[in-house]
Amino acid sequence: MRLEIGDIIIKDIQFADTTCVKQGVLYINRQELAEAAGADERIKSVEVFLARPGESVRILPVKDVIEPRVKIDGAGCIFPGFMGGVEQAGEGRTHALKGAAVVTTGKIVGFQEGIIDMTGLGADYTPFSKTQNVVVKVEPVEGIKQHEHEVVVRLAGLRAANYLGMAGKTAEPDAIRVFETKPLLEQASQFKDLPKVLYVYMLQTQGLLHNTYYYGVDVKQIVPTFMYPTEAMDGAIISGNCVSACDKNPTFAHQNNPVIEDLYAQHGKQLNFIGCIITNENVTLADKERSSNMTAKLVQYLGADAVIISEEGFGNPDADLVMNCNKIEKLGIKTVLITDEYAGQDGGSQSLADSTPSGDACVSAGNANMVITLPPMAQVIGYPEVANVIAGGWEGSLLPDGGIRAEIQVITGATNELGLHTLTTKAV
Repeated sequence: MRLEIGDIIIKDIQFADTTCVKQGVLYINRQELAEAAGADERIKSVEVFLARPGESVRILPVKDVIEPRVKIDGAGCIFPGFMGGVEQAGEGRTHALKGAAVVTTGKIVGFQEGIIDMTGLGADYTPFSKTQNVVVKVEPVEGIKQHEHEVVVRLAGLRAANYLGMAGKTAEPDAIRVFETKPLLEQASQFKDLPKVLYVYMLQTQGLLHNTYYYGVDVKQIVPTFMYPTEAMDGAIISGNCVSACDKNPTFAHQNNPVIEDLYAQHGKQLNFIGCIITNENVTLADKERSSNMTAKLVQYLGADAVIISEEGFGNPDADLVMNCNKIEKLGIKTVLITDEYAGQDGGSQSLADSTPSGDACVSAGNANMVITLPPMAQVIGYPEVANVIAGGWEGSLLPDGGIRAEIQVITGATNELGLHTLTTKAV
């Protein structure tokens, strides 16, 4: 598959009469966007706000972050399985509004939502303090169940991103990037002298409100499967998670997966990037064994010399990570693991719930238990009292002056295990 990404650089966002892109500014018809996002009888109200880098703005609770994109050439649409049919994604041409993001918020679904600060100490811990954020605050009708609440807000965010992405349909890109993965046998023979590398892409699927979707299908319902890397760039993978904010992968992270982009950057130079295997993270031991067995089998069958494995979440998924590592290493195939750590507020506890001597090449995305104090903001979009109940906070986390004292676990993307941010840890 060959995909061209046309990057349209967005330097500012403003409300206007017409939604369009002109000279690096995304102009937004506020009412039209609210109507597009709110096209669901289960939604009581939708409000739209703007949050720019450097502004004294806090968004809380954050549910998802999505980059607006639009298909220009090729079959299907952005977000297949949700915004249209289920045609194959990942080829043709797609325009991306780089620097812009849709952020969804509203009444809390679970307790594992997040915080984005646009300035101050908290801004240093999230990649989304650097994006021009169009915040969509969604309030479902009364009496809706938690799982349906998540569905309503998720779909509202996708509709909003789809609406804004259309503004890039006729805009001239500032740059065009090309990504290509050929059919397996052709790809394997293209760079015969380079190691063949696969990416094992673990997706959070541990039950209710712990969902990730592939072409609209809940990934807990599938077995591990091969994926062209470019499919993720076209929105084939969608976040439906209500898990800890620091290491959940928002939809934006799947669209801009740094592991995939870095492997493409080294493709034909240091390695032969032959593709991705997506796999789920399970609850029962039998399901974990099944998925890790099939993942290892696919890795061997596809002829990989080395594998990179990224985790999503922590705790229970650590067992899936270790199983994948052990079984692939036993086949004589080297693995590199990407995870984060929950080492306690003093950094002195065991970092992962499971471990293995085979996991001797591991990249850490930081200790999610580290405590910081976020300063008060002039504006809070959402509900500040949520700081006392989200994962990483506690009763009293919301300070009298409007500041927040909590673990960095509360910050969206703080320890992202795809490497979307720059935090790490080191042994001392």
